[in-house]
Amino acid sequence: MPASLSPSRASDFMQCPLLYRFRVIDKLPESPSAAASRGTLVHSVLERIFDVDAPKRTLERALDLVPHAWEDMLTDEPELAELAGSTPHDLATWLRDAEKLVEKWFAMENPQFLEPAERELYVEADLDGLTLRGYIDRLDVAPGGQIRVVDYKTGRAPSELFENKALFQMKFYALAILRTRGVVPARLQLMYLSDGQQLIYRPDRDELLRFERTLRAIWQAIRTAVASGDFRPKKSWSCKFCEHHARCPEFGGVIPPYPGPPAGF
Repeated sequence: MPASLSPSRASDFMQCPLLYRFRVIDKLPESPSAAASRGTLVHSVLERIFDVDAPKRTLERALDLVPHAWEDMLTDEPELAELAGSTPHDLATWLRDAEKLVEKWFAMENPQFLEPAERELYVEADLDGLTLRGYIDRLDVAPGGQIRVVDYKTGRAPSELFENKALFQMKFYALAILRTRGVVPARLQLMYLSDGQQLIYRPDRDELLRFERTLRAIWQAIRTAVASGDFRPKKSWSCKFCEHHARCPEFGGVIPPYPGPPAGF
């Protein structure tokens, strides 16, 4: 495993070190999630709508893209068809749920007046041997050079208690942009399509440098766990969504033998 860290894997380790091990080191398979697959579908539509000339970026055109994006997903992963059910009515309901999220986005923004600088932008930044990597849904750059980082979420906005956790991913991207472009993004914007809410945050350089130290500490903790094989489970409300109960001692399971540090770690 290369010395790299993504927002999702950093979050995994903070949530539960054992979950990080199962996903990154053991690479245990997990069943596709209906919610995650629907999110992928909606993200694809919101990316593709900007391939259309601005005056034609209408809701009707976006809804026309939904079944085509779904067919493309099935071409790559045919097993996803099970998530949409077994009857034409099930499929229609599945697609309609995705359409509702697209409709909500159109109520929040008008893509006819947007020209993203980047879509599904892969970012990679080096922190003295540790590589930060990830994908940004949308990057907008104003005429004056100000950068806005936009991320679409198909769930509901978090309560104030969980806003910091939601912003972790966005600060990660902001730091990557600071390290690669030398610019602090003017705005981080999370768009929650289920309820039409937005979480907007304006970072500053000092804050991002403190966040960088946090990421370095997380990475050092990961390296220590990899070297020792000690990935302790951490029980939380998130456990109810985890597929690894049979391997987790918190639920009477048995942890598989540790395969050792990955090559190249």
